[in-house]
Amino acid sequence: MTSVDPTDLKAQIFTVKRGEGVRSITTRLSENRLIRSSTAFYILVKAMGIERSMQAGDFRLIRSMDAIALARELTHGVNDVWVTIPEGWRKEEVATKVAKELDVPEQEFLKYAKEGYMFPDTYMISREASAAGIADVFISNFNKKISQPLREDGKKTGLTFPEIITLASIVEREGRSDEDRPMIAGILLNRLRADWPLQTDATLQYALGYQSREKTWWKKSLFDEDKTIESLYNTYKYKGLPLGPIANPGLSAIKAVIYPKSSEYWFYLHDAKGIAHYGKTVEEHAVNISKYLQ
Repeated sequence: MTSVDPTDLKAQIFTVKRGEGVRSITTRLSENRLIRSSTAFYILVKAMGIERSMQAGDFRLIRSMDAIALARELTHGVNDVWVTIPEGWRKEEVATKVAKELDVPEQEFLKYAKEGYMFPDTYMISREASAAGIADVFISNFNKKISQPLREDGKKTGLTFPEIITLASIVEREGRSDEDRPMIAGILLNRLRADWPLQTDATLQYALGYQSREKTWWKKSLFDEDKTIESLYNTYKYKGLPLGPIANPGLSAIKAVIYPKSSEYWFYLHDAKGIAHYGKTVEEHAVNISKYLQ
């Protein structure tokens, strides 16, 4: 199959959307005059057996390319890569993902990473982006997602904006659902205002750092001896909020802190199914521990 125009050497950016089907791709290629016939190109792709190999992203395509070359180009050489950052990841986990997907050294990325402010989302990022550029994409998205009205409402909590993000990062790790996060946020705010230690496992996990045996940044089983670690992130040992965020919270966790659910509860835990159970007193909490964790 010949090219649309052998003399046209000007590159054109063509975007393949995530989950887009072959028919849709071929139709749009035809509309952009990158192929002569959408039907013929569709048959070619099926014959080559590459319909499942087509990638999402931005491609620089040229009208002088013949159909076979153009089809192959859509299976490799994508200029942009889809990168998904889940809620609750700490900056080191994000750095590992960036290194794997974009071949940017982890330590280089960590120079620019800002814990708590790299918004969890799915991004299309250029393979040519620098470590600083990638971090800026995450942080810029954070600033767009956290609107001015949200920031204004946040002042009603009595916390500064950095404190809100720090607490939201804890709520992100401590909560399991959009339903329990506002309640947990309310409980932690109760503790802060009463000058209680937060006593959250998530901050302790952050303080303990990478677990080589488990190959995770979040230690799965905590013991009483772990609560003695010397760290300002050890909220069993020190009152108040830790020095800063322990992870990158999503919008749900941030809203939970800004719009917490008031209650008389001071304690919470999650059972094996992830269901939250609350207690008003140490005695009630002890009953919940006995009932749901033993």
